[in-house]
Amino acid sequence: MADTDPTSSFIELPDYHAYPAEEMNQRAQSFYEQLRRRRSVRDFSDRVPPREVIENCIRAAGTAPSGANIQPWHFAVVSDAALKQRIRVAAEAEEREFYERRASREWLEALAPIGTNEQKPFLEIAPYLIAIFAQRYGIEDSGARTSHYYVQESVGIATGMLITALHTAGLVTLTHTPSPMGFLGQILGRPQNEKPFLLLVTGYPSDTAKVPDLSKKPLDDIATFY
Repeated sequence: MADTDPTSSFIELPDYHAYPAEEMNQRAQSFYEQLRRRRSVRDFSDRVPPREVIENCIRAAGTAPSGANIQPWHFAVVSDAALKQRIRVAAEAEEREFYERRASREWLEALAPIGTNEQKPFLEIAPYLIAIFAQRYGIEDSGARTSHYYVQESVGIATGMLITALHTAGLVTLTHTPSPMGFLGQILGRPQNEKPFLLLVTGYPSDTAKVPDLSKKPLDDIATFY
């Protein structure tokens, strides 16, 4: 009889490092201090970072946990000028509809302090656009569909890890979500089982980059310890 014990394919936890409590706190504090410097940037330089940096950051994102370890994500990295121009034209068309027709007054008022509008020059200036796709289901070689689980949650976690990795490497990012984003799959020729999740603009900040004077909620407002 075949071995059906699910633990038969398990291995011992590899590469785990335990730290003394004091060092744990120092590492956590240092990581927080590093991430609190992260800001969403809209003023990009056209300076091109090494492709290897982008590749390793995507590798880091690919280590994210996912439902049933399906890893239902795909990262389409765009550096071609013609493709970036097409993406900008399509994105700005959707953005004009949003600002002129779709968005409520309340929504526009909430966006006002950030200073956003339908113009998205960063989509052409930034050296890399990373279009993140969520694979809603799998497709076998035979063409049959396979189920994917917790797709949105899994891709969201991977995206957060990618943003963190890029920041840690010394780059800046902007999460851009024109709605709808179907044009991304069409322009990039992605398969039907992939749905655009987010467009991550990536590169160096311009020498004159400015960001809104914003603050984050304190710990007491975002966490409850029971």
